[in-house]
Formats: sequence, C-alpha cells, structure tokens
Amino acid sequence: MRAILCTEHGLPESLTIAEVPDLTPGPGQVVIQVGAAGVNFPDTLIIQNLYQFKPELPFSPGGEVAGTVGALGDGVDHLSVGDRVIAFPGWGGFAEQVVVEARTVIPIPDSMPTDIAAAFVMTYGTSYHALKDRADPKPGETLLVLGAAGGVGLAAVELGKALGLRVIAAASSDEKLAVCRAHGADEVINYSTEDLKTRTKELTGGAGADIVYDPVGGDYTEAALRATAWQGRLLVVGFASGPIPKIPLNLTLLKGCDIRGVFWGSFAARDPRANARNLNDLVEMFDAGTIKPYISARYPLEETGAALRSVMDRKAMGKIVIEL
Repeated sequence: MRAILCTEHGLPESLTIAEVPDLTPGPGQVVIQVGAAGVNFPDTLIIQNLYQFKPELPFSPGGEVAGTVGALGDGVDHLSVGDRVIAFPGWGGFAEQVVVEARTVIPIPDSMPTDIAAAFVMTYGTSYHALKDRADPKPGETLLVLGAAGGVGLAAVELGKALGLRVIAAASSDEKLAVCRAHGADEVINYSTEDLKTRTKELTGGAGADIVYDPVGGDYTEAALRATAWQGRLLVVGFASGPIPKIPLNLTLLKGCDIRGVFWGSFAARDPRANARNLNDLVEMFDAGTIKPYISARYPLEETGAALRSVMDRKAMGKIVIEL
C-alpha cells in the first residue's frame, strides 16, 4: 500500500510517499481502507514533534479518516467487511490503510458522503462540545469566534447560530469573512485591519461578548478576553497562531468571567455516552441542513505535504481533505 511517511521530524515538505506492506489487524482491531482523510492542525504539529502524542519514527501522520472496513481481527463481531466507518487513529491516516481498535470506530450515516465524513466529526465534535457542554449558552447571547474561517471556527459559527446565539466571526481577511457570512455569521471583524477589542465592544453596544471561542491563541486571546462581557466565558480550544498566551488573571477578577478549557478528545474518551449523544445531535443537524460542512480543497495522497502547508500557514478555509 502507499503511505505518507515522516522519517525525520520537520516541516511538511520533508514528508515522503512510499510503498509499505499491507496491514493486518490484531485481536479487537480492524483494518480500514481509507477513502478520505481530514487534515487538521495537530497533523502539522505531530510531524514536528510538537504534539502531546509522539509516535516513533518512521510513521504516517493523519488523525482522522473515513473509509470501509477491509479486514477484521479476532473477536470483532459488531462490524463487517465493507462497513463504512469513521476513525481517529491519532496518526497513520495518510495512507491507503490504517489499523484501529474496533470499539472506537463510528458508523458513517447513509446520508453522508465519505469526503464529508472525513471532514465532519473532529471539527463539529470539538465545537459542539465547546459550546453545548462548556459554554453554558443562553439564546440571544453573543458568541465571538476567532479563526472563524478555519475548520473548528466555521463549525462554531454554524453551531452558534443553531443554538440561538448572535455570532460575530473574526478572521484575518475579507475573503475568509465572506465564507463566515455565508455560513451564518451576523457580524464580522477583520482583525488584520481592525482592533479586535474595540470592534467587539462596538458591535455589542459596549457590553462585550458573552462567549469567546478561541482556537487561535497568541495575542488575540488577551484582546478577546478584554472584550468579554461581565460573567463571560472564554473557551480555550487551541493555539493555531503558535504562541501559548500568558493571561493577566486580574482580567477574570474584574469581569467575573471564566476561562474554560476544551479538549474534545479527552471528553470523548472519558464520557463516550455523552459524546455519542452529541454525535447523534450533529447527524440530525446535518440531515436537516442546519450544518453544512465546507470542504475548500481536496488533495491526492502524494500532495499531502502541500495540504499540511496550507493548514500550517492558516490559508485553509473550512476543511481540507486528502482523497484516496
């Protein structure tokens, strides 16, 4: 089979494509024939040895796949060869095959194409957990989404509207903000040309945002916190800009506000029943047309490095997928 290999830690351009042996499942495992793989920001970190998971070299990156079950290991009786499934191997997904624990795979709804399935669960699962389980949203509140044109950001825009929130989308270009408006944003802020704090205050009549969804980090986090309303909630989702911010804690005292961490992967592992309920909600929203995953680019396997570079340079809008 063909696989993208990280043979030494480095940038996307250092990845290679190679023929490697086909995979065999162990007890309780399945081999998935990958049809499409989602490209996510952690994929750019793991190849640089900057992620919390550090696989031994050489390895294939790729933490989100959709495809069909190709082979069953001993003891697997709830799946059949040919079943359409989604899986989150952590790494190994940028390849024609990947081995995963059978108990972790998720059936793909009949209504969902394979490419959409590869772009769906991680972004919408993260954003729905953030807003529904961590933000305590109340209809009519204002949600400020940073990095709003990215995968999790655009999902947060759509889900914020579905939860009855007024959504302000913040991104770095007018092109990105046009995509945000097309997906339901009520107001937009170009934080390359506008001051994030000042403009947020203007758009909220001086009150500030009730909820801030922050997958960006860096200097934007403190600016957004300063634009948070009394008893607001800042959701820490990630650090796509690179630097992890150091926050003056007196701001939380003065605003009576909260800083809340969001780690969807750990939530899904610790409370699989609650995560399953969330995924059921999301599939219902997809079937109803309430949420519409946006795939801005598709790359063949041999161009995985270019796909990762687009995400790393924050040029991607919505989701990018690798198609096999």
